[in-house]
Amino acid sequence: MSRTLEREEPNYFGAGPAALPTSVLQQAAYDLVNYNGIGLGIGEISHRSGPAGEVIDNTKANFKKLLDIPDTHEVFFLQGGGTTGFSSVATNLLASFVKKTGHKGKGAYAITGSWSKKAHEEASRLGVETQVLTDSKKAYGAFGKIQPVSEWVKPDPKETAYVYFCDNETVNGVEFKDVPQFEGIEIAADMSSNFLSRKIDVSKYGLILAGAQKNVGLAGLTVYIIKKTLLEQASDDELKALNAPLSPIAFHYPTVVKNNSAYNTIPIFTLHILNLVLENLIEAGGLKAQQEINERKAKKLYDALDAYPELYNLPVDKTVRSNMNVVFTINGEGLEAKFLKESTEKNLTGLKGHRSVGGMRASLYNAVSERSVDLLVDFVKEFAEANK
Repeated sequence: MSRTLEREEPNYFGAGPAALPTSVLQQAAYDLVNYNGIGLGIGEISHRSGPAGEVIDNTKANFKKLLDIPDTHEVFFLQGGGTTGFSSVATNLLASFVKKTGHKGKGAYAITGSWSKKAHEEASRLGVETQVLTDSKKAYGAFGKIQPVSEWVKPDPKETAYVYFCDNETVNGVEFKDVPQFEGIEIAADMSSNFLSRKIDVSKYGLILAGAQKNVGLAGLTVYIIKKTLLEQASDDELKALNAPLSPIAFHYPTVVKNNSAYNTIPIFTLHILNLVLENLIEAGGLKAQQEINERKAKKLYDALDAYPELYNLPVDKTVRSNMNVVFTINGEGLEAKFLKESTEKNLTGLKGHRSVGGMRASLYNAVSERSVDLLVDFVKEFAEANK
């Protein structure tokens, strides 16, 4: 079989790892062999070398440009994904609160789907005292709606180190449309599955984390944007005196930032791909342009599914439907299997829902083209007409 860097554009709707722009992968393939003519591939150079430092600095600069990140915030990178992210948030932000107040405080959680539920469970397992501000499943019987913030339990600013929420629940297809705000309390958001899909106001957040493998890169790297004041943390001795959990040194935010994300061996090839994605986004018009495309893609698919309510069931309330992860089930015995079989035959792949909830899931990340969505929309309509 002949080898080539060309490929037919995939119509892939998997939830992650997700598709990347072909042009990014092609450039990365060349750079993996010989990066900028230095005679070594990007994955072979030292993470503390000059070229690696340039990749780190350029990627940070492109993030600041795309997101208009204010000087009050810092960008850094860690190995891992969303799970590493929410695990490290709990201990790091608790240490910041101890530094500020002299006592432990607690983490407050909005549970709106599978991933925020896991984040809350992990914080509790690590020994962080927690408070649940809202639990969609308890409030409505299932994940698929978000209580208005006015109905949440009100956290005490004197006792609350942070409020944590998952901005887009990949499994359950729920997305926040506004940022919950509580005076005097830092907001921490997991944006792993909708990061760089739309414009945001970074100043509203104390911390943003995002696993790269959805919209911006390969698995194995997590992006963090943190308010610089939160890098001021209590010492290990101060935390131990309060019986507060410590952060592993590789995920200790002040240490990582001090070493420009290279305290340990950062996956520099993965970071380079992330930077290529950012350059691609900037060249295509930035987040304003990308948001318009993503909103258009989501509307097309939701409209097609809504047109056949007898066949397609959409469990998420219209006010919080995700633009990234469209979840639905199909009424009728055997029809979901038939839908997957026939869609695969048309090269529309990655549509099977998460194993915990079943059904279908079409993930419309940045690299999923509008043409791919149009093909899926056509199939959704054809399948409905054929299975009335």
